[in-house]
Amino acid sequence: MTRTPTALYVAGFTSLVLSGAIFGFFYAWICSTMWGLDAADPRVAITAMQAMNASVRNIVFAPAFFGTGPVLLVTAGLALAASHRPAVLVFAAAGLVYVLGGTVLTMAINVPMNEALGATPVPDTAEAAALIWADYSPRWQVWNTIRTVASGISLLLTGVGVFLLGRGTQDNSAA
Repeated sequence: MTRTPTALYVAGFTSLVLSGAIFGFFYAWICSTMWGLDAADPRVAITAMQAMNASVRNIVFAPAFFGTGPVLLVTAGLALAASHRPAVLVFAAAGLVYVLGGTVLTMAINVPMNEALGATPVPDTAEAAALIWADYSPRWQVWNTIRTVASGISLLLTGVGVFLLGRGTQDNSAA
C-alpha cells in the first residue's frame, strides 16, 4: 500500500470543516433564527431579516458557502490522483450534492427571495407586515430545509470520505 499524500489529508480535513460549517449555518436558521423571527412582530421580523441578509455577504461566511463545493471536488481529484477510489466517489458525491442542493438552490431561490424582501419597505402596520412575512417566511423555510438536508448529506459523505482516507483504502492495482 502506498502512503496517502499529506495534501489529501489536509484537503479532506478542510472539506470536513467547511461542510460542517455550512451545514451548521443552514441548520441554525431552521431551529432558532426563523422560529424567533416568526414569533416577533412582523415589522421587526422583516427589518431583522433584511439586516441579516445584508450582513451575510462577508469574508467569514464566504469560505463555507462558496468554498465547500470546490474544496470537496479538489479533494475528490486528489483522492483520484492517490488511487483512493472509494474516497473519490464519496468526496465527488458530497461536492455534487452541496453544489446543487446548497449553492445552486440558494442562488436560484433563497437569494432572490431575500433580495425581494430587502427591496420591500417595512409597512407601518403590523397587519400589512404580517401579510408580507406570511408570504415570505414559510416558502423561505421550505427551501432552507432542503438546502440544510443537502448540506447534511454532504457533511455525512465527507465524514465517510475522511474515514476512508484514514483506513488507507487505496487501490493498489494502479501501482
